[in-house]
Amino acid sequence: MKNPKLSSRYAKALFDFAGEKNQVEEVCGDLRLFSDTLKENRELQMLLRNPVVEPHQKHQIFESIFNGALRDTTYQFLDVLLRKKREPSLDTICEEFFKLYNTAHNIRPVTITTAQPLSDTLKSKIVAMLTEQTHATVALQEVVDPEILGGFVIQMDDYYLDSSVLSKINKLRQEFSQNKFQVQF
Repeated sequence: MKNPKLSSRYAKALFDFAGEKNQVEEVCGDLRLFSDTLKENRELQMLLRNPVVEPHQKHQIFESIFNGALRDTTYQFLDVLLRKKREPSLDTICEEFFKLYNTAHNIRPVTITTAQPLSDTLKSKIVAMLTEQTHATVALQEVVDPEILGGFVIQMDDYYLDSSVLSKINKLRQEFSQNKFQVQF
């Protein structure tokens, strides 16, 4: 079971320790590599979370994949998490670390969903507009979802702007289902 308090405490401890050793950038890169590897490899996720697999076997598999690929600080931290049987929280610990990193570097992650890929000029205009509005560096992630039919959906922190054709159709459908426009005789 995932525990947000536990994840944030471990992430904060790693962030502080990496800061003391002036390795925040390197540790962040290592955690991105580790997180991406977990996301891309479902079998590895299932193996690490499987309580039937012995801890020493998990450690051997982890060592064979990541030893030499990660810096000592990151590798030892993840090794401690495995020894303490915190595998179910690995992904949330990485997410919390990325949040701390973004906050410390004034980076605002923004997700924009469109029906078709955006042109480079439009992306740069959107980033410039959001940078001006937020006074922060914007990390834009583009998602293409043809189901929204057109328009866009922007999500940044707690801010959510849905200007998609699908949402407008759904609003019209809801208004017509309430039948406000029925003529009364």
